[in-house]
Amino acid sequence: MSTLTIHTDPAVERALEALTREGMSRSEAARAAILEAERAHRRARLRAEADSLRKDPDDVAASRALAAEMDALRAW
Repeated sequence: MSTLTIHTDPAVERALEALTREGMSRSEAARAAILEAERAHRRARLRAEADSLRKDPDDVAASRALAAEMDALRAW
């Protein structure tokens, strides 16, 4: 495991105090924050990709065609 050194400001110190008040270490709080930031970043990228696909007329047409084909198959 590697070591990460960060410089904190008063707002970060207050946040760390709140997070560590119930026994979480500063390292655990930092790791949890980094992992949550990465998850949020991934969700934002996926939302942007979904928005892009939703606005793509070719993709919308292909989705509708596939849905119509699936409906036709369901009738059998």
